[in-house]
Amino acid sequence: MQKRSLGNSGLEVSAIGLGCMGLSFGYGPATEKQTAIALIRSAAERGVTFFDTAEAYGPFANEELVGEALAPLRDQVVIATKFGFKQGEVNLGLDSRPERIKQVAEAALKRLRTDRIDLFYQHRVDPNVPMEDVAGAVKDLIQQGKVKHFGLSEAGVKSIRRAHAVQPVAALQSEYSLWWREPEAEILPTLEELGIGFVPFSPLGKGFLTGAISESTTFDSTDFRNIVPRFTPEARKANQALVDLLGQMAAQRGATPAQIALAWLLARKPWIVPIPGTTKLHRLEENLGAASIELTSGDLGEIESAVSLIPVQGERYPQHLQQRVDR
Repeated sequence: MQKRSLGNSGLEVSAIGLGCMGLSFGYGPATEKQTAIALIRSAAERGVTFFDTAEAYGPFANEELVGEALAPLRDQVVIATKFGFKQGEVNLGLDSRPERIKQVAEAALKRLRTDRIDLFYQHRVDPNVPMEDVAGAVKDLIQQGKVKHFGLSEAGVKSIRRAHAVQPVAALQSEYSLWWREPEAEILPTLEELGIGFVPFSPLGKGFLTGAISESTTFDSTDFRNIVPRFTPEARKANQALVDLLGQMAAQRGATPAQIALAWLLARKPWIVPIPGTTKLHRLEENLGAASIELTSGDLGEIESAVSLIPVQGERYPQHLQQRVDR
């Protein structure tokens, strides 16, 4: 597995990481614990060194899982986690007060069975706490050796600049894929200017770009995708054209649609590190195989021109979850 550096931070990770959320939260029932631990360790055996979790995934269950799985391998991996919600519960709203950030760090260290958090993200920008105060709290934790690097998630350009001026931001984690390209307008140029790495979550469109989901697919009652406008049967039917296109390109290259979607992200910038999640070993191996696929400028141009003709249907989040705070 090739390595990549997240911007100018000096933080080096595998070119593809593992998003661990879905093992505990968001996509139906949690994976059985020993099965999930085995999957995380299998990823490490295959060269993955970058593992993503958060207190809100569960809450807390995912950090505990990741901590147990990686404890024997701790010095060989980079663990990212996040703060920013009241009591770790997304539906209770935001809380990035400095005292809360420090409480979350202490609790996360215990759950992760470690003495340092390699990358500590603010999960979402909190409009009630100045970004300077957030960055200052993480700076304190870095000076104490409890945190190594500071990250932001789904932040806008103003927030990124304000944070970076207080404590250099190592990475921004936001949604980015062939079917959500909004970061290209302002976010990516800003990250390049400031030397900040980019960690796309949902790089496979919450599973849709794999080709395994159709208009007739039904999700578990606890699956987040049930409330996502882009996953209504009508939207899935309309968006199938994008998956069909990826399938055609994949067939020409002896690859899969998921591998082409991930290879496209890797080809965008050398400081982009996607973190696809999965609960299945064969999907993990498929995703990691994308790192060895090199798309030429001709390939990228072909994808660009073809994708531009396919308008994606449906919003990426329900209305109440869509607002990005940027101040």
